[in-house]
Amino acid sequence: MNQQQSSNPVAASALPRRRLGRTGLEVSILGFGTAPLGDLFARLDDAKAIAAAERAFALGVNLLDSSPLYGHGLAEHRCGTALRRVARDSVILCTKVGRWMDPFHDRGDGSNFVGGQPHRAVVDYSYDGTMRSVEQSLLRLGTDRIDLLLIHDVDVWTHGRDAIEARFREAMEGAYVALDKLRSERVVKGIGIGVNEAEMCVRFAKAGTFDTMLLAGRYSLLEQPALAEFLPLAEAQGIGVMLGGVFNSGILATGAVSGAKYNYKDAPLDMMQKVAAIERVCRAHGVALPTAALHFALGHPAVASLVLGAQAPEEVERNVVALSTPVPSALWRDLKAERLLDANAPVPA
Repeated sequence: MNQQQSSNPVAASALPRRRLGRTGLEVSILGFGTAPLGDLFARLDDAKAIAAAERAFALGVNLLDSSPLYGHGLAEHRCGTALRRVARDSVILCTKVGRWMDPFHDRGDGSNFVGGQPHRAVVDYSYDGTMRSVEQSLLRLGTDRIDLLLIHDVDVWTHGRDAIEARFREAMEGAYVALDKLRSERVVKGIGIGVNEAEMCVRFAKAGTFDTMLLAGRYSLLEQPALAEFLPLAEAQGIGVMLGGVFNSGILATGAVSGAKYNYKDAPLDMMQKVAAIERVCRAHGVALPTAALHFALGHPAVASLVLGAQAPEEVERNVVALSTPVPSALWRDLKAERLLDANAPVPA
């Protein structure tokens, strides 16, 4: 993030907490996302990756989000090491189902995880596949319990339009039944989904009883498609929302610079132009673009936490400092006046 750190980032360590839907859990407004710990786009040194998680815990982050997909198990291994260095009850552990790892077959090409484990990810939303995934995660994490379990990537982005109906049906008839059973037996404290599309959040919310949902990229300072239906529905149903991708793959962190990324690809011209306009308004109020992005995403009452990935301790510190930096209300007013922000979007007080 292109902003100055305070002289003492540890001073900002008392992160506020919010109730996560019906779970009864109180989560820090900043969660630690672990996709980078799976060697996403770059190979990380073990010690530095684990230190990033440890720094998050030290600065008051109590929500740790992972997935078997991240590094094909590597992120969960690294998370397990970090977890063993703190009191287990001090961390709310979230991971996902929908894939299990096959250790007998090479994972193949095409993954964004340039390092990670050599095991092949098998997409499987069945009941048995879900239970297998949970068991493998417990072993990799080196723990006897997971607090939150999410059904991962049941969206068009992942499976395509031709396959999404079959995947949704499989997830509701298999994974959801398995997670509902684990919840009823109090093995987990909450169940939900983790996807990239607000429309799928709505479909799942209407099809089952979920406690929380992690939505990536679809409610941010740049775009707010989740505002029309999903977020009001989540609020009405008591679903605690976690937001990922609030920088839209980087462009809200870097600004509209050459090579800026949006949805994991080079940002198109219209997005570059909109971000440049947003950044101009932010600059007029003396606010760094990524700071405004974080504060805005927390402005909706349904949102409990922002799950942000980090490769190093310094990145965690910058995010914590940004959340402690005041943002004038006039900034939101001016963004709405220039139609750069949905007029109905709630903003921080």
